[in-house]
Amino acid sequence: MAEFALPANSKIGVGKTHKARAPAKRVKTFRIYRWNPDDGANPRIDSYEVDLDGCGPMVLDALIKIKNEIDTTLTFRRSCREGICGSCAMNVDGTNTLACTKPIDDVSGDVKVYPLPHMKVVKDLVPDLTTAYAQLASIEPWLKTRTPAPPDRERLQSPEERKRLDGLWECILCFCCQTSCPSYWWNGERYLGPAVLLQAYRWIADSRDEYTGERLDALEDPFRLYRCHTIMNCTKTCPKGLNPAKAIAEIKKLMVVRR
Repeated sequence: MAEFALPANSKIGVGKTHKARAPAKRVKTFRIYRWNPDDGANPRIDSYEVDLDGCGPMVLDALIKIKNEIDTTLTFRRSCREGICGSCAMNVDGTNTLACTKPIDDVSGDVKVYPLPHMKVVKDLVPDLTTAYAQLASIEPWLKTRTPAPPDRERLQSPEERKRLDGLWECILCFCCQTSCPSYWWNGERYLGPAVLLQAYRWIADSRDEYTGERLDALEDPFRLYRCHTIMNCTKTCPKGLNPAKAIAEIKKLMVVRR
């Protein structure tokens, strides 16, 4: 029987425990992944007891309270607090989601908070999105046309044409789907992943865009598109309720039709 061992520097240790101050009565423990690239130490899990009577209802509220009142060294991204910017995407209780829209009460027991999986970590809960953004740029996510724009009005769409973009334009690029996809874990350097492919289809489906053929040509590759095996993790985890798997299937259908 083969035996495998993790490298010594990848093993996660037990960190500090920060107890709630008396007379806190409604206490919830947050077990948070911590790693600092500057101290040379292994990752660890720190535990923080939070008084929910003095905290907002969402996981992000607890993280902000921890940073402001308990441990100022905790590092995470956040911005809008309204489920719009995608900055606070992380793994909460085993599921990729937005901390700002994840209710604390939805989690039974301790709240386990990790960075998005299978990505390099910058620090603590901050993933390195360099590769994901480069892949997004590669599909040229903007309107491309050959004909000049009308001089006196916008490029118009019918209601039916506009409706084709529903379920696509709402993507906030939080990359929850991207980092939940096993195909992306295995081929992250070559497979574009569900978030980027949904964005690609958003422009392919846009009636105003005039580069559909070129966009499909760029995706005609054994890895960029066809590493998708319809595992459906992407659709299950999307905090906006979108269906990246369907968008990928639509691209594949267009590939077949044009042949």
